[in-house]
Amino acid sequence: MSVYEQITTHRIIAILRGAPPSDVVRIATVLYESGIRLLEITMNSENPLKAIEQVADKLGDNMIIGAGTVLDAVAAADAVSAGARFILSPIVKEPVIAATKKLGALSIPGAYTATEIYTAFEAGGDIIKVFPATSPSYIKDIAGPLPHIPLLPTGGINLDNIGAWLKTGAVGFGIGSALVNIKQKITDADIEILRERARQFVQAVQA
Repeated sequence: MSVYEQITTHRIIAILRGAPPSDVVRIATVLYESGIRLLEITMNSENPLKAIEQVADKLGDNMIIGAGTVLDAVAAADAVSAGARFILSPIVKEPVIAATKKLGALSIPGAYTATEIYTAFEAGGDIIKVFPATSPSYIKDIAGPLPHIPLLPTGGINLDNIGAWLKTGAVGFGIGSALVNIKQKITDADIEILRERARQFVQAVQA
């Protein structure tokens, strides 16, 4: 499957931000074993390029890796070189979209208003990250006049409300702290909590 098909099929992008670099591969492996197939490593983490490279080497095509919080074309190029196959931004920045597409990666720029979302899509964004995703009703409102634009709400999605988000027509969801909330050295207990939480998210989406 293409990266776009992977996202629209599996739907959950686990966002890994700020985890200790020594734990990233272990975290990614547990996520994969629990059914997660899409991982975003943010560029404002410690040694993000090394982390992307290590996960790509370990899991190969089994885990589709993206780079998040990409703010310029150089960072996009570095991330793709390290093994990222999709590039996410919190903003609409056309040079980042253009560089990403030129490199053969999937572009997911971040936008909020209808104008920003439309502008990002017209500039070449393959999927538009709606950030911050304030409510499921907002996604439905946006999808009404812009049904042809694939939307990926990010922020505020958890196990209690994902059922409502699933009804919005969004093609996928970026899920951070509600799924992966690890900022310090992980313990075996942390791993088991992560494993169970990931399974619950996967089951919720499949249901």
